[in-house]
Amino acid sequence: MPIDQAEAFARIRLLRSPNIGPVTYRHLLARFGAATAAIDALPDIGKKGGRAYRPAQRERIETEIAATRKAGAKYLFHDSPDYPELLRELDSAPPIVTWRGKMKIAARPCVAMVGARNASAAAIKLSREFAHGLADAGMTVVSGLARGIDGAAHQGAMPATIGVIASGIDIAYPPQHGELQEQIANEGLLIAEQPPGTEPRGSHFPSRNRIIAGLASGTLVVEAAPKSGSLITARLAGEAGREVMAIPGSPLDARSQGCNQLIRDGAVLVQSVDDVIELLSGFEGQPRSRFRENATLDFDFGDELSDAEPANISAMLSTAPIGVDELIRQSGESAGAVHISLMELEISGQLQRHAGGRVSLNAANRG
Repeated sequence: MPIDQAEAFARIRLLRSPNIGPVTYRHLLARFGAATAAIDALPDIGKKGGRAYRPAQRERIETEIAATRKAGAKYLFHDSPDYPELLRELDSAPPIVTWRGKMKIAARPCVAMVGARNASAAAIKLSREFAHGLADAGMTVVSGLARGIDGAAHQGAMPATIGVIASGIDIAYPPQHGELQEQIANEGLLIAEQPPGTEPRGSHFPSRNRIIAGLASGTLVVEAAPKSGSLITARLAGEAGREVMAIPGSPLDARSQGCNQLIRDGAVLVQSVDDVIELLSGFEGQPRSRFRENATLDFDFGDELSDAEPANISAMLSTAPIGVDELIRQSGESAGAVHISLMELEISGQLQRHAGGRVSLNAANRG
């Protein structure tokens, strides 16, 4: 069902308000039914968490919407029919993204291709050839517009490619890929989670990586060092229950050690485009790679939507991350009650969320 302008505005404002991440946003909508009601409730929720709270100012959202329009971009909400199905499956799926281009290509079978920024010439050539072959086979190639492997994958797959950026939709990064980013926006699909005008920061890249992994049924790592950000994307794909693939390389080349490590840890070794197509054709959520799958915790607020006191589980938390399912088991409370308690702690700035459905107290706020 389409939402009206007031609700769309409130959703953007809700997500831009302090300490509201994707999980808390989803919980607030479930609890109050609409973003307009959730916005009104935020100050009281903040008080329950022990902190004064103010939502994002309306003027800030008005400025953002104007900048989005000026950039030629549109908003996509999590419950829109056009929202990519595989991305929607993630617990941490972005509730709102901005985009330019052709959203319909995200409905095709997608494969993520990532790798080293300082890639070898041979790996860049291989990446371009793989991407071209996958596009010819009817697949969409997803990557992050970084130098090296990412850029080659986009170029090889054009126009069947999705670029996910860590900046606002109107910021080109890296600058040398400005023309490539504009080409993707015109011929393929460009997606940004950050508001317009946002310069990329270190914390934005893991968030971007989860979108790359979430859009695709499988992630292929072409060349990567042991501590490469590409391995983060691969592990996020594994946690989401997607296929993880890697192209092996010489053990004498540090840029291949990350791929070789992935294969050792359970990623599927691939040597050709046909290998990738075979793995992903008709993918139904049963990867052959042996990465640990992170079980999705389903819950229903049910009676917790009342004004009853939520569970007080703050004493069970420390700065060490722990799974929400473990908190539910140990507390003996309902899933809805625990999630409400966590939501109030997060809104008041006391909670930090981690990958794999884990939470901890925010170390930055510990005295």
